[in-house]
Amino acid sequence: MNRKQQMKLGLVLLGISFWLGFMPQEDNTQNLFLDLYYRSLQPGEVVKVSLPALPRIKLVSLRFLDKKIKMVKRDAQGIWLAFVGLDLSLTPGTYPLQASILYSDGSQRTLKQSLVIGAKEFPQKKLWVDEKFVTPPAEALERIRREAELISSVFAIYSTDWLGKGNFAIPAEGKVNPNFGERRIFNNKPRSPHSGIDISSPWGAPVKASNSGKVVLANDLYYAGKTVILDHGLGVFSFYCHFSKIKVKRGSLVAKGDIIGDIGATGRVTGPHLHWSVRVSGSRIDPFSLLYLELN
Repeated sequence: MNRKQQMKLGLVLLGISFWLGFMPQEDNTQNLFLDLYYRSLQPGEVVKVSLPALPRIKLVSLRFLDKKIKMVKRDAQGIWLAFVGLDLSLTPGTYPLQASILYSDGSQRTLKQSLVIGAKEFPQKKLWVDEKFVTPPAEALERIRREAELISSVFAIYSTDWLGKGNFAIPAEGKVNPNFGERRIFNNKPRSPHSGIDISSPWGAPVKASNSGKVVLANDLYYAGKTVILDHGLGVFSFYCHFSKIKVKRGSLVAKGDIIGDIGATGRVTGPHLHWSVRVSGSRIDPFSLLYLELN
């Protein structure tokens, strides 16, 4: 090949490279998969689900059991994010997790993955409390019904903004009792399992928000006593109860570490302590499984 032919070939290759540089770049959707992060796959655990935020993806939603869970795009990390709760009462077995993806051109795709949920045994404990908290008097029944409806409506909220800042933290100092899921017998009568963990701390000690969020409930409830519920977004809520004093108001935004109340012994208790629990899209979750997640 002479010099003139070499120069001509070089110009052709340069033209092809220039043309390719202006071609639309395809995202690699063929190798797309759900990234799952969790402590374990057992009842009472939470699963963080993420997906790369590729340019063509417009909307993503998950389906697990009978729940449809919207994934939300986090611009800072460039990912789609959602949380799936494995409820305390979930029967061990294999369950499908499905992601429905809508692209900007109107096309759709479905990703499927199986979650193999293992068995978990929970301890049993006998406790003695005022009988009115085991068999409530007739005049308290309407209050209990209203409060149950209120709490259900709060946990049904799904905020599409992630309000949390970094990882979750234990909200109070003291002895942490890992008694999530404990089968409880009050005054020799079986009642619902314990849906959180207890932190033993002196009366009046401060309780801090385990992460940033919005106060969606700040009430005195029959069973839970003085209670605060924080909405962290994406179906994740933290629940703090038995306060002696509530120090926040409904509708206010709190930062991680802000004091939201003082340790007390209101409601159904055997002594001063904090009951701390977590709900994820309505599922009862061990707070320690949430502490495990990397969210920075």
